[in-house]
Amino acid sequence: MIGVKKLRPTTPGQRFRLAPDFSGLTKKKPEKSLLAPVKRTGGRNNTGKMTMRYIGGGHKKRLRLVDFKRKKYDIPGVVNAIEYDPMRTAYIALLFYVDGEKAYILAPEGLKVGDKVLSGREIAPEIGNALPLMFMPAGTIVHNIELHPGRGGAMARGAGASAQLVAKAEKYVTLKLPSGERRQVLGECMATVGTVSNSDHMNTTLGKAGRNRWLGRRPRVRGVAMNPVDHPMGGGEGKASGGHPRSRTGICAKGQRTRNKRKYSQGLIISRRKK
Repeated sequence: MIGVKKLRPTTPGQRFRLAPDFSGLTKKKPEKSLLAPVKRTGGRNNTGKMTMRYIGGGHKKRLRLVDFKRKKYDIPGVVNAIEYDPMRTAYIALLFYVDGEKAYILAPEGLKVGDKVLSGREIAPEIGNALPLMFMPAGTIVHNIELHPGRGGAMARGAGASAQLVAKAEKYVTLKLPSGERRQVLGECMATVGTVSNSDHMNTTLGKAGRNRWLGRRPRVRGVAMNPVDHPMGGGEGKASGGHPRSRTGICAKGQRTRNKRKYSQGLIISRRKK
């Protein structure tokens, strides 16, 4: 749908930058009725204490109210525009429903202005349509997948993400997730057909540190560059290796399992992701 472009190296920051090609976007200004303000925290909590480091600054953003539930059953919506969303990696599509309502949805790959999309129970599993997983044929590629019926999509929402419906049983369906994990989801859960747009997001290169600051990310200090009092990998004479890779709180970065064995969905996972 939309790729990346190499820029002429007119400045050092442009030399290695791979920028997103926004040629597929059809509208620059967002729909005012679907905007909400976003308060920036700078990594501070309600008492002003910094609880998350390396956060602060960045360009001002407004939240686009994206419809993850797709509850307007059997009411056709026409794609009016494909837009950029600063709060997410994927692009969004502006829908005009025949009853006059407007809504944003995650734009799937291949969706164009003028296309009609539907949500319902027994509708055709076409690009952009949302329906319960039990009504989709095996092999369907889906995104924006619910984990609990009615709560809205939670899985496969990032740029280029998708899952494949590989099997159906009485109550559950089996999905193969982007990580390679296979897990069961209730057949009543809604999902949208297709792959999330902007699959080339992973190929972009920022090109300079200032672009990270525009995104609200402050410089991150390596653990091996700290003192022993600040990090388990700190200290040592010269460029010491720092010991086993681990977080600031001592959790191993490689190999140690962090998933809770008592989690409610543990029994729904058929096979874990490939290492």
